[in-house]
Amino acid sequence: MNAKIIFWSIAVGLGGLLFGLDVAVISGAEQAIQKLWSLTDWEHGTAIAMALYGTAFGAAFGNIPANKIGRKKTLVWIGVLFFVSSIGAAVAQDVYTFMVFRFLSGLSIGASSVVAPVYISEIAPPKFRGRLVISFQLSIVCGILVAYFSNYMLAGVGGANDWRYMLGVVAIPSLIFSLFMLAVPETPRWLLLYKNDEAHARRILSITEDNVDKTIAEIHAASMHVKESVFSKKFFKPLMLAFLIASFNQLSGINAIIYFAPKVFEMAGIARNGALFSTVGIGVVNLIFTVIGWSLIDKFGRRTLIIIGSFGYIISLALMSWSFSSGAHDYIVYYTFLFIAAHAVGQGAVIWVFISEIFPNSVRAAGMSFGCLTHWTWAAIVAQVFPYFAANIGGSFIFGFFCCMMVLQLLFAWKIMPETKGIALEEMDKQVVLH
Repeated sequence: MNAKIIFWSIAVGLGGLLFGLDVAVISGAEQAIQKLWSLTDWEHGTAIAMALYGTAFGAAFGNIPANKIGRKKTLVWIGVLFFVSSIGAAVAQDVYTFMVFRFLSGLSIGASSVVAPVYISEIAPPKFRGRLVISFQLSIVCGILVAYFSNYMLAGVGGANDWRYMLGVVAIPSLIFSLFMLAVPETPRWLLLYKNDEAHARRILSITEDNVDKTIAEIHAASMHVKESVFSKKFFKPLMLAFLIASFNQLSGINAIIYFAPKVFEMAGIARNGALFSTVGIGVVNLIFTVIGWSLIDKFGRRTLIIIGSFGYIISLALMSWSFSSGAHDYIVYYTFLFIAAHAVGQGAVIWVFISEIFPNSVRAAGMSFGCLTHWTWAAIVAQVFPYFAANIGGSFIFGFFCCMMVLQLLFAWKIMPETKGIALEEMDKQVVLH
């Protein structure tokens, strides 16, 4: 695998670092925000979910600039938007201003979740595509770990305003990411399909492909369908697959843990400092098992990892539900670590790879937007209602519900989900869409 491909994938994957930072950093700030502005449980959920509403919009419309101005330029502007929104949220003086800037940060997250995996999938050789696209997920996990560790280190710095420092940290890597994006090329498939720039595309493909002429011919064959709608009847199967895998990702409860981990641990009787420190453990476990997923995805395949992860989800969520029901909270942190490990090896490793693969070139960005919109809409719903249910229903019911959803995910992976490892993108429609 060419070193340039690795660099490009890692550089673009750093968008995932911003993604992970922005998603997880709020966990250290959410309780301070509720106290500062005297928010009800529903207002609290709305303030935290506002970023996810923005993420849903960013995911829905991220394909438009990706197709119009290119994958590369879109990623540059995503970094700029991350910078502006993180500073704005950190200095907000009221909850409404805070929510506006969190909505903008969500737009960045949603757009990056569409454009970065599409970029990587379009430059990666089929043999290594799974591992290269996972560089985006690996960066998300690193961002989550950095956010948790940063929150722990900044707790108490600035007194009651420590949460402002926690949110403001995201501005630094945002600028670095935008600079990195200036050093990567545009994807050859976008150059051919949207700019008709074969000379430039050929130079890039000579690095990524063994048979450039064959790949160009296959891409040109797809170009006649470039104006197709992703909602055409013939794309029903990949749309269904994207919808189901994205829905199950959030109905596992992963964002309830990522966003509200300290609250979950405090519900189990762990003091705030101990809860913040335990979230660092979540980040470490997430990173370790994402690396394991990275090493396995092109060997075992996407479907196998989802099945393995589903079993881990079911066991860990059942234990968490039992723990809250029985009042035996001694091992709740370890059950949560098991849950995170199951997610990292399964859904965390697979989702962005799988959705970025199953749509043909002509509708890939639009298909990725649909999958991401589904993912983030469910994420917003979970974040919106979690504080209310945590305060009024309790952990036993919440985690029992998530456990039942993961039983359904196991059935989906076993009976419906196809395997996509090692299949060239130009062959995917024959083997997935039309199969």
